[in-house]
Amino acid sequence: MRVITIANQKGGVGKTTTAINLATALAAVGKRVLLVDLDPQGNASTGLGIEKDDREVSSYDLLTERASVEEAAIPTAVPELSLIPSTLDLLGLEMEISSADRRAYRLRDALREHEKREARFDFVLMDCPPSLNLLTINAMAAADSVLVPLQCEFFALEGLSQLLQTVEEVRDSLNPELDLHGIVLTMFDGRNNLAAQVVRDVRAYMGESVYQTVIPRNVRVSEAPSFGKPAILYDMKCPGSQAYIALASEVIQREKRLAAA
Repeated sequence: MRVITIANQKGGVGKTTTAINLATALAAVGKRVLLVDLDPQGNASTGLGIEKDDREVSSYDLLTERASVEEAAIPTAVPELSLIPSTLDLLGLEMEISSADRRAYRLRDALREHEKREARFDFVLMDCPPSLNLLTINAMAAADSVLVPLQCEFFALEGLSQLLQTVEEVRDSLNPELDLHGIVLTMFDGRNNLAAQVVRDVRAYMGESVYQTVIPRNVRVSEAPSFGKPAILYDMKCPGSQAYIALASEVIQREKRLAAA
C-alpha cells in the first residue's frame, strides 16, 4: 500500500482537482484507491458526489480514534475508488488533540492498523488543506511521498521552496522515509508567455522531480465538481482529463522504479 500526500500550502493551485482526478485515473487502470479528504471545506468529498448528509463517519472520526479506516471509507461512483470524507468538525481537531500523545501520528497509526488487518488498497491519496497545520503534518507523517501541484504563475517557486523546507523538517523530525514523489504543473495556459517561463524555471530548478505531464487550464475540468463528478467521468476526452490520465501513468512508472531500486 503506497501512501501519497497531495500538498501545497498555497490555495487555488489545483490540489483538490489533482487529488480527485489522479485517484480516478489510478482506479480506472485497476488500482484499488482510497482518497482521504483532510480539508475541512470537504471539496474532494463534494467533487466525488458525496453529500454532506451522507458523511456519517469522516476523517475527523479517524483522527480522533473514533473510527477505523474500514469504518470511515465509503464507496464512490468510480469503481475501485473509496473515500474517507471530510466534515467541518476538522476545524476543531488541532485544539482537541493538541496535548494528546502521538498527535502527529494519528493518521499513520490508523493506516498501519488497516494494513495489518486488510490492506485492501494499492494507493492511498490524501488531499490536504491549503496550510501547514496539524492535518497536513499528519498526512506527511503517514506518507511514503509528497506530490506537489504547482500553479504556473509568478509566485510558484517562492511557495515551492517553503513547502520543500517543510518536507525536509518532517523528514528530520517525524518521518525519515518521506520523499518527494514529484511536482505537477497545473493550470497551464499556452497563450501566456509567463506560464511558459514558469514551466522552464521550475524544470531548471527541480529537474527530474517535475512530471513531464502538464495540466492545462480547462473549462470542463472546472465544471465537473458542480456535477459531483471527476473530470474523467464528466468528459474523459477533454484535454484536462487526458492530462490526468497521463499523470497517473507517470505516477505508476515512478512507483515501479522505486520498487525496483
